[in-house]
Amino acid sequence: MIDPPVLERVLSEALRSGGDFAEVFAEDRSSASALLDDGRIEELSSGRERGAGIRVVVGETTGFAHTADLSENGLLRAAEAASAVARSAPAGTTAVAAQALAGSGVPTTRGDGEGPRPGSKAESLELLQRADDAARSTGGAVSQVQAGCGTSTRRVLIANSEGLLAGDEQARTRFSVSCVAVGDAGLQTGFESAARTMGFELFDEISVEDLARLAAERALAKLEARPAPSGELPVVLAGGSGGILFHEACGHGLEADHIVKDASVYTGKIGQQVASPLVTLVDDGTVGSEWGTFAVDDEGRPAQRNVLIEDGILTDYLWDYLRARKEGRRSSGNGRRQTYQHLPMVRMTNTFLLPGTDDAEEIVAQTPHGVYVAKLGGGQVNTTTGDFVFGTTEAYLIEGGKITEPLRDANLIGNGPEILQRIDAVATDFAMTPGTCGKDGQSVPVGCGQATMRLTGVTIGGTAG
Repeated sequence: MIDPPVLERVLSEALRSGGDFAEVFAEDRSSASALLDDGRIEELSSGRERGAGIRVVVGETTGFAHTADLSENGLLRAAEAASAVARSAPAGTTAVAAQALAGSGVPTTRGDGEGPRPGSKAESLELLQRADDAARSTGGAVSQVQAGCGTSTRRVLIANSEGLLAGDEQARTRFSVSCVAVGDAGLQTGFESAARTMGFELFDEISVEDLARLAAERALAKLEARPAPSGELPVVLAGGSGGILFHEACGHGLEADHIVKDASVYTGKIGQQVASPLVTLVDDGTVGSEWGTFAVDDEGRPAQRNVLIEDGILTDYLWDYLRARKEGRRSSGNGRRQTYQHLPMVRMTNTFLLPGTDDAEEIVAQTPHGVYVAKLGGGQVNTTTGDFVFGTTEAYLIEGGKITEPLRDANLIGNGPEILQRIDAVATDFAMTPGTCGKDGQSVPVGCGQATMRLTGVTIGGTAG
């Protein structure tokens, strides 16, 4: 996107009036989406966005400017604007030479060595129609079906005043189905999606008909659902379904920006027991084609596997480059940004609990009474206290060690550190689920995962007496 000699001159301009660090982040992003709603094409769009963000750091102050003009003059103007915060520093010119960082910038590829396969609009529309047909054939009570297909290709280039030059190419594809069923219980909804860091080869691995039927079955099951119980009960989280809980309840609290501001319940607890010995929590941006996978982060640092909690002991936090440099350590590859128009910040990638040794069916059989959560919805957490609230979108009663009646949507209410201590069984059936993580107004793709596990007690915010 930008020639190395131009990058060198832009970085020199960024530091000309003084500064400790300068960085150019360039991005070229293409996207396409299609939406089928009630059998009609409601959206068919595509777009492309190119630009660069320039960051200059002096002391504790950061200057940032972004531009859609990737010409040398456009970049120089942005560099001058970003460096305005350093005007009081000693004058002088700093020459920099951008050189390749060994081992960085490996584009995402298919298993056969080919690049990601692009899909056509015709293919997208056919997939949407097949999903619509499958959902409606699941039951006559299905009254509304919405299916969406989206793809994106993102090329990034990062250069900084310390000689780093790195890049990556990421292709992502997502498919989702939402269904509404109508019955005596009113309107009930069901949802399912699949998303991977790959092209249209995703549809060689997943069936849109299976996704659609699963979404429809969730909506239909809720028509017979009873109100969820209220109070503290044992909860069994199905494999893959509860990863979002741990992403929110403890993952955000382990991001270094919260730690250095003393805004996390985990501040100062490295080496301490913060969870059940059955808990090992990992954040890993290198996991196959999961939704949060990439080659280098948005500061040019290679993605890596980071063990945050090991056998219940807190071992590390997640770090972006600047906060790691200030602490005299290496970045963990967790500097991420939504687009070139945003500053990077510490973000998770694929965050998951490692599987255990128990049998998933036995965990249920050994639970006399409780709630089985097959799928969690959205939630929120207070990182300072660890308190959280999450909604369930598919849950069932456990009676006598068996999964019985479906339950209406309810909330799980608790505290992250306390919940981590209450895990007393973890199965082998590990699964991942894709998601979109929001933080400080920015959204990035992430993966979440865990095996079936039991929490000895969680407050259920149901409506039953």
